[in-house]
Amino acid sequence: MLRALVRHRVVWRVAGMLGTLFGVAVVVFVMLRAIPGDQITAGLGTEAAALTPSQREALERYYGLDQSLFTQFFSWLGNMFSGNLGYSARSQQSVLDLTLHSLPVTFELAVFSIVLALLIGVPLGMLAASRTNSPRDALGQVVSLGGLSIPAFLLATTLLSVMAASFGFNPNGQGFAGLLDDPLLNLQQMFLPALVLGFGIAAPILRTTRTAVLEVRSNDFVRTARAKGVPPRRLQVRHVLGNALVPIVTMTGLQFGYLLGGAVVVEQIFSVPGIGRQVLLGIQQKEYAVVQSTVLVIALAFVIVNLVTDLLYRIIDPRVRAS
Repeated sequence: MLRALVRHRVVWRVAGMLGTLFGVAVVVFVMLRAIPGDQITAGLGTEAAALTPSQREALERYYGLDQSLFTQFFSWLGNMFSGNLGYSARSQQSVLDLTLHSLPVTFELAVFSIVLALLIGVPLGMLAASRTNSPRDALGQVVSLGGLSIPAFLLATTLLSVMAASFGFNPNGQGFAGLLDDPLLNLQQMFLPALVLGFGIAAPILRTTRTAVLEVRSNDFVRTARAKGVPPRRLQVRHVLGNALVPIVTMTGLQFGYLLGGAVVVEQIFSVPGIGRQVLLGIQQKEYAVVQSTVLVIALAFVIVNLVTDLLYRIIDPRVRAS
């Protein structure tokens, strides 16, 4: 039984998750300290030059900068395992409290963006695959190229400016409202950033759907179902799309994981207090605890999403489950 457990795919995936998280921890720890300056100079600015040696020594002891990098790293990891993610001097809050407030915001934005991306990408991908080298296929290619080539910051800035100047629609300027506090205002504030992110994500989903549908349509069982007189709508949804779900779900899971940490610019433009914006502010202030712990939380969320995606498409497709 133990041997079977060791050989199980899920066990190996969990072991890979732990290795990935440790690698992310090492990389972010080293890269953050490779940036010139430290938390003392970031907090005091030019006044840091006026510090006496004893004052600087006291501040380094307070921030833990007087310890070796090896000690700092494993001290931080030990605190992470005990639930102590550190403290933010800028906001006078623990990093755990900051993360508990910002992570649900980013998660909501990611879910909203994925829903919009699927509503755009999957139908257009199936439409493009229904007749290759046709105007509908060209439309899908144009949308795909637009989503891949237009930078998110440019689309976000343009959309926000046009909606605010021409239609007076700028709910993000009213202060962020939580989903439970004011659902209507929250959805209005989430719509534009989710649309920007969803449009960019719809491009790879569209291309994946088109490729997967074309591959499935070339199989014998689709031709057999068509010859038996299966209605076209049922054929497309049940037989074609149902068997093309594995690559679509895989791509959706990857994009969802990306959204948890890759929405920094969009969150900043639309003033969405998500976890990406939290990392950006932590980098600006050189708050090691904020950046290190938040990036590790993002990495944890990313690998969990990938694991769930792997398990999901093993449930969808029995051929994958049997492998």
